[in-house]
Amino acid sequence: QVQLVESGGGSVQVGGSLRLSCAASGVIYTSYCMSWFRQAPGKEREGIASIRTGTDTTVYSEAVKGRFTITHDSPKSTTFLQMNNLKPEDTARYYCARSRNYYSICPPPKEAQYDVWGQGTQVTVSS
Repeated sequence: QVQLVESGGGSVQVGGSLRLSCAASGVIYTSYCMSWFRQAPGKEREGIASIRTGTDTTVYSEAVKGRFTITHDSPKSTTFLQMNNLKPEDTARYYCARSRNYYSICPPPKEAQYDVWGQGTQVTVSS
């Protein structure tokens, strides 16, 4: 069973940048979707970015589109989330996940579509 470990979180000021990493313990075969979710205190977990391994096609939520970039390094089985122009509302615990099924195109990420999750990494943006 693949395991996912996130890293790269931390505290940053408004307008700053962070790069999150999600390292898989095994091979992430092509046609899976790898996604980043986040959960702020008192709020539901939301999917913010997905990438379809093999084709590297991406999907973003409106909240992060234009500021965040998801990439996947297949040889290293690692998924990244580059976060620029961070805002206080980006403060949350960030999780990566692998889809339960294969997809030709990743749908907007929903929790039920994913069955392998990391433990999360905290991102705090202060003004």
